[in-house]
Amino acid sequence: MPLSLLVGTVALSLVGHADSLHAVPKPPIVPPFGGVVADSIVVEKSQHRLSLYRQGTLLRSYLVALGQRPVGDKVSVGDNRTPEGLFRIEARNPASLYHRSLKISYPDAAHRARAHSLGVSPGGDIMIHGLPARQAWVGAAHRDFDWTEGCIAVTNEEIEEIWSVVPVGTPILIKP
Repeated sequence: MPLSLLVGTVALSLVGHADSLHAVPKPPIVPPFGGVVADSIVVEKSQHRLSLYRQGTLLRSYLVALGQRPVGDKVSVGDNRTPEGLFRIEARNPASLYHRSLKISYPDAAHRARAHSLGVSPGGDIMIHGLPARQAWVGAAHRDFDWTEGCIAVTNEEIEEIWSVVPVGTPILIKP
């Protein structure tokens, strides 16, 4: 068995999701931008735009879909809002049900405190991700409406590119 197939098979077996049992291992990603790594991400919710930067220079911008209720900061689990504030990329999931995903460090201390004061859970599992396999065919049309539960969604091709240049620890500012 080729090493790349073995690695993909092992990664899929570690996920434990029923629909990933039939997934095909993803090919390696070739980094864009001449191998330059992004050192910050800015999401402008009002513009439905995610931008990657390196030392203040714009590398690339992407149009995104947000939570079903995109106006306002996330307060609690199930409110379908995308959070606002300064966070970090804290994990990478190569076998996500949404192609690939980058986990955002929400909730931070301020969001946890606000939720606690309201007697609600702040929620979590906020990601930048692609599209599920069964809906990947819609491509860029997924952005025609906000459909996530609070995540930031791009096409599978775009998450491949973002994935290749965004390491764990990268700061992400999510603006209204």
